Amino acid sequence: MSRARCERCHRPENHCLCALIPHLDSRTRVLILQHPSEVNHALNTARLAALGLTNAQLVVGEVFEDLADLLDVPGYQPRLLFPGEEAQALVSQSADERPILLVVPDGTWRKARKLLHLNPQLAALPRVMLDNAPGSRYRLRKAPGPDALSTLEAIVHALQTLEPEHSFDALLRPFDALIEGQIKAMGEETFRRNHS
Repeated sequence: MSRARCERCHRPENHCLCALIPHLDSRTRVLILQHPSEVNHALNTARLAALGLTNAQLVVGEVFEDLADLLDVPGYQPRLLFPGEEAQALVSQSADERPILLVVPDGTWRKARKLLHLNPQLAALPRVMLDNAPGSRYRLRKAPGPDALSTLEAIVHALQTLEPEHSFDALLRPFDALIEGQIKAMGEETFRRNHS
């Protein structure tokens, strides 16, 4: 028998994060394409990002048949947040520039690359990458490199870069609480042994 879950944040009811999830506006539109294997993951940071941003959409799948429609947002220029040889570093946008539709694949690096492989239109988008990203606060997963961030952290850093006049740090409050809750549940000794 499974524990009762919050319908909104999908956390167990006694660990609901909804009170910490902000309601933030952004000029940038965020489209998160989530690999199905991430949906029920206990540390689903993409869902927290989508819930905390009014101008965000979360779509789950491997092959996105309606990708052309998802990318066709009048007034926005789509950019794929994914490293690569042709990727340009994100820079702040002025108010007179067309805003960005930031397309963010969510999954392990292997699964994110698979999303690009299975969706050639996605892989063909102009790419952007993070520059001077802060260290990850995601202490529960082993990162492939020092600059690897969770989906939520990458979105926060990207938005902060594009719109430096606003603060998106409030998106990290439920993330920090989620991490602390997981560490508390496993016990400090287990956490140190496996993640330090």
